[in-house]
Amino acid sequence: MFLDKTLALENIRESDFISSMIFQEDKDLDIRVFQENSLVNYLHQLDPSLSIDELLKKGNYQFSFYVDGKLMYVENLNSGAGTTESKTVKTTFRIPLMSSKNEDSWGKFLWSRFYLTNNGIDALGEGKHILKIETRPYLKTPTVKIGNIIAQGEINLIVPKKYISEQQIAVQKIKPNSSWKVSDEKFNQEKIRALNQKIAENRLRDITSIVVIKNGELILEEYFNNYNRDSLNDTRSIGKSFASALMGIAIKDGYIKNENQKISEFYDLKTFKNYSSQKENVTIKSLLTMSSGFKGNDQDEESPGNEENMYPTDNWIKFTLDLPMTENKIGETWNYFTAGAVLSGDILDKSVPKGLKNYADKKLFQPLGITNYNWQFTPQQKPSLAGGLRMNTLDLAKFGQLYKNNGIWNGKTIVNKDWIKKSFTNYFSGNPDFEGYGYLFWRKVYTIGNKSFETYQSSGNGGNKIIMFTELPIVMVITAKAYNKPYAHSQVDKIVQEYLLPAVYK
Repeated sequence: MFLDKTLALENIRESDFISSMIFQEDKDLDIRVFQENSLVNYLHQLDPSLSIDELLKKGNYQFSFYVDGKLMYVENLNSGAGTTESKTVKTTFRIPLMSSKNEDSWGKFLWSRFYLTNNGIDALGEGKHILKIETRPYLKTPTVKIGNIIAQGEINLIVPKKYISEQQIAVQKIKPNSSWKVSDEKFNQEKIRALNQKIAENRLRDITSIVVIKNGELILEEYFNNYNRDSLNDTRSIGKSFASALMGIAIKDGYIKNENQKISEFYDLKTFKNYSSQKENVTIKSLLTMSSGFKGNDQDEESPGNEENMYPTDNWIKFTLDLPMTENKIGETWNYFTAGAVLSGDILDKSVPKGLKNYADKKLFQPLGITNYNWQFTPQQKPSLAGGLRMNTLDLAKFGQLYKNNGIWNGKTIVNKDWIKKSFTNYFSGNPDFEGYGYLFWRKVYTIGNKSFETYQSSGNGGNKIIMFTELPIVMVITAKAYNKPYAHSQVDKIVQEYLLPAVYK
């Protein structure tokens, strides 16, 4: 049953349950689930051989969301969601999906994944809709077993029209003095108007800027949410790709021999904790490809080398070099490892004249005409190549275009062509979890109809991206501030695939 206010079970009357509501995101939407049995009894039916503890460790609810009869999203809820009591004793409980008081619950994040990450927001466009939710038990042992429906309910949602002005939808005119030549090539204005409408309606969220360069010329430049051409975007891990470029420049200049140099040439590893002979074999290349074998994985909260464990320490390099090694063969197993990018920055700082900050400015930023930017710094006041480099959108586009130009800017070679080729090589083609990774650049393929378009990208938390197409003369920059939101990257991929690429590709 659905409720539009927060009520304790003992206070609920039948008249409180609603069958329809005007849907507004700042209102309350709860579901109250009524079951014949507790969850653990349903899980027991799927595998009677398991104890209660084993059932709760391996199973939970499966939620299915339908809009107007179409299945939109299915999620096997993480086994840690919900209290043990609610799953072993209770047969009725409340799940807040939307909360006017921003109530924290797993239900809110479940709703967010349906609504913002898996197209629920598009399915619930202006007009009348039927939202249906079903729950089933699931158990992972080791295959996933799904039980029958435990509870289900539906509600009529009336989604009101949002007033959006013509000014919000119109393609923004490129102002003069951008330092880019402005393209006079035609593009599909209606696609961009439709995109701008989605951003204005908050159906694509927290987007701050979009720039597209085609054939080296500025074809689209738009700003949103009070950002403008001079705004310095906090691009988070986009800064890692700058680390990759600076390593290539330092190798070109002869300050570092090559990327196969071992970190043992820069540090006395025996003076750090958890020494092993394997640590002696870690290379710069393995740091750039996130396959160094250190026990560090930012996507695993339990990992000792998770970046969140690094930031509070007073020496990030010591933190990294103190980490134990895994059994993984160096260069083969990929794990997202921010501390490794920090280590590559420290190696650069040790190796180049007058330190990394001065070197980056002289060798990369000044040649590109980038004068207004801010580094984040390590506790030792070295530029942090973990990320956090702040820069305006047109300058981020220069970095992308430098790579499209095979490292040449204004007739001068800044980065060697062969370094760019190595950087844009997928070293993990057998990994089913993602599309590939180079030297601190992500590989991502977009599809329109039956055509595929390969890109390499600088990517940062919040949905920040510099996107370089390998076969098309196109660079895109999208900045956003959807930090730690589940929809951050998926909505940017949607913007590229459904709006920008169809608008400018011919």
